[in-house]
Amino acid sequence: MEKDNRIFWIKNGEIAQAGVTILKNINVALNKGEFVYLIGRTGSGKSSFLKTLYGELTLAAGSGNLGDFNLAKYTRKQIPFLRRELGIVFQDFQLLNDRSVYKNLEFVMRSTGWKKKAAIIKRAEEVMQLVQLENKLNVMPHQLSGGEQQRVAIARALLNNPKFILADEPTGNLDPETSQEIMAVLKAIAKEGTAILMATHDLTIMEQFPSKTFKVANQTVTEVSPINEFDPFKTVEFN
Repeated sequence: MEKDNRIFWIKNGEIAQAGVTILKNINVALNKGEFVYLIGRTGSGKSSFLKTLYGELTLAAGSGNLGDFNLAKYTRKQIPFLRRELGIVFQDFQLLNDRSVYKNLEFVMRSTGWKKKAAIIKRAEEVMQLVQLENKLNVMPHQLSGGEQQRVAIARALLNNPKFILADEPTGNLDPETSQEIMAVLKAIAKEGTAILMATHDLTIMEQFPSKTFKVANQTVTEVSPINEFDPFKTVEFN
């Protein structure tokens, strides 16, 4: 795969915290438009891997880039710019409950440099159309179902046209039917060219929507076969 297609890549990477090596010999890449699962047991180093991608940890050894940012060396001032390369979707939505959906989106845009009100309104409408909630802009988060709140969280992640979305257990608090709807939205986004790395322990979702998979185990991150090609209960370690 040509380097230009890689959203992020890590070569011979090592991740450490407080001088202790958490992960090593990491050789993975995520390409434009790819949808990839990230799996691993609690304590395996999955959180440390995610922190490295959104700028909370730097690579202790090896090399890697996310967009134009060197994951082994960047300044604190560069972190906000690195984070604009990606959108993050959380398990618990993390919407501001004291303001409307539109005000949630406006808050993110203004904090990332948007200034013109007309442009803010236009982009808010666009992302809400993408998740099929264009009629919910003026609704308060508590008036939405869990699935609708997660759709808003996805819309929020799309505001700055990120190359990459990091989805951390996005179906963890949802019922099976709603989880399938959220997966359909994420898959559609990936088809439009935005790469998605989805951390999950949801075996059912992985069976229904098989895709490329990274596994965190044995102090490293490796690509493993899609879940429909092996016995998940023997190969994938879940809580």
